Amino acid sequence: MMRFESGIRRLAEYMSFIAGTAIIIMMLLSTADVLLRLGGPLYSKFEYWFLRFIQPIPGTYELVSFLGTVAAAFAMAHTSIKGGHVSVSLVTRLLSKRVRIVIQIITNTLALVFFGLLTWRSILYAQELKFYGEVSMTLQLPYYPFVYGVAFASFAMSVVLITYIINDIKELK
Repeated sequence: MMRFESGIRRLAEYMSFIAGTAIIIMMLLSTADVLLRLGGPLYSKFEYWFLRFIQPIPGTYELVSFLGTVAAAFAMAHTSIKGGHVSVSLVTRLLSKRVRIVIQIITNTLALVFFGLLTWRSILYAQELKFYGEVSMTLQLPYYPFVYGVAFASFAMSVVLITYIINDIKELK
């Protein structure tokens, strides 16, 4: 079980690296697009010939949306492993350790059902998008690879939750 858990942790770290890279690319792309949008107003004011060629990046909104999806989805498992999610323990910390573990098992089981459904439905939705050939408006990028990415990230989160449930059951015994 320890080897399995370390493999899951390593996968979550790789996914977190991908999410962080997506955020950096989003930042650079947005900054470049904003700076390049200054070309038009500067050209109309000063009429320097080289300013006419400075144009905003087409499809920036689409790319930032896709990268935001990657960043949010691929950061879930690592955030859960590191305990970075919001937790309200005002009431539960007053309970005994055994009751807290039972509540964690119930909560993680409900989350597992949610992420399992999210994985399943994301796969079906991605297949539908691929079948119909849905693409973005400006860049004509297909949507389905990003939906498959959400399905993969949801599956990874489900595996993390399964390890939590197994460890909590072991601790309960």
